[in-house]
Amino acid sequence: MVKEDRSEWKAKYFTKIVQLLEEYPKCFIVGVDNVGSSQMQKIRIMLRGHGIVLMGKNTMIRKAIRGCLEKNPNLEKLLPHIRENVGFVFTKEDLSFIRDKIQENKVAAPAKAGAIAPCAVTLPAQVTTLGPEKTSFFQALSITTKITRGTIEITNDVNLIKKGDKVGASEAALCNMLNISPFSYGLVVKQVYDSGACFDPEILDIKAEDLRAKFVDGVKNIAAISLQIGYPTLASAPHSIVKGFRNLLSIAAVTDIEFAQAKQLKEFLKDPSKFAAAAAPVAAAPVAAAPAAAAAPAKKEEPKKEESEDEDMGFGLFD
Repeated sequence: MVKEDRSEWKAKYFTKIVQLLEEYPKCFIVGVDNVGSSQMQKIRIMLRGHGIVLMGKNTMIRKAIRGCLEKNPNLEKLLPHIRENVGFVFTKEDLSFIRDKIQENKVAAPAKAGAIAPCAVTLPAQVTTLGPEKTSFFQALSITTKITRGTIEITNDVNLIKKGDKVGASEAALCNMLNISPFSYGLVVKQVYDSGACFDPEILDIKAEDLRAKFVDGVKNIAAISLQIGYPTLASAPHSIVKGFRNLLSIAAVTDIEFAQAKQLKEFLKDPSKFAAAAAPVAAAPVAAAPAAAAAPAKKEEPKKEESEDEDMGFGLFD
C-alpha cells in the first residue's frame, strides 16, 4: 500500500474541514488535554450519528477557516478561540443534548506531578493500609496522623490539592499510595458556535422558562414606568384601557349616562338579587355535593350545643 505524501494529505484535510464548515451550522470548540487515543476513539463511536469529531493543527485549522471567510464571514469569530490543544465537534442536533453526551465520557486518572488540578482533592479521615514507615509522606504535607493497629490513620479531613494548582510530587505520590484517582479527563467544551453566533457553553444552561420569566419581568417594568410618567406604550396600553373602562362604569353607575356595557351593572345595582342569582351557579358548580355534605354536619352540631348548655354550670342532677 502506497503511503500518500504530506501535500496530498494536507489537501484532503483542507477539503474535509471546509466541507464540514459549510455543511454543519453548529459546532463545539473542545479542549482535549490529557485525552488519550483510545478514549478519543470511544468518544467518536459514542457521537456516531450525532456529530463528527475533527482534530488537527491550529495553524492548518486557521488557514482553512480564513479560506472560507469570503463565503461565510461569521467564521472569523472562531479564530480567537483556536489556541492550545483544541478540536471541533460538528453537529446538526440540539446543542444541549450533544454537550451532555460529550461530558458523559470521562475517564478517571491518577494525580501526576506537575499537572494542573482540574478539581479540588480532599482526603477524608480514614484508616489507611500503609505502615508506620510511610509517616514521612504525611509529615511532609502537614497531615495529622496516628498509628492504629500497625497502620497509619488520618485523623481529620485534609484539603490536599486546590483546583487550578500544580500537583506536587509528594501529593501525587500520596494519592498513588492510597490508590486514589482524583481526576477525570475528557473533552471540555470551551466555546459554542451556532449559525454565526459564538458564545460560552454556560448559555446552554439557560432554559426557555428562564427567558420567558425575564421577558415578563421586563414587560411589567416597562408598563409600570409608562403608567407612572403617562407615556403610552404597547405594554401599558391594556392597563390604561381597563382603567379608563372602570372610570366610565363608575360614572355611569351614579349618573343617567347609559351604554351597552353599563346596562348589566345598572341592573345589578337596582336589584342585587339578580347578581346573586347569576353568581350562584358559578360558585355551586365545582362543589356539586356540597349541600348534602353541609346538611350532615348541621344535624350533628345541634346536640353539641345542647350538651354544652347542660354542662354550663358544672353541677350534676343531685348536687
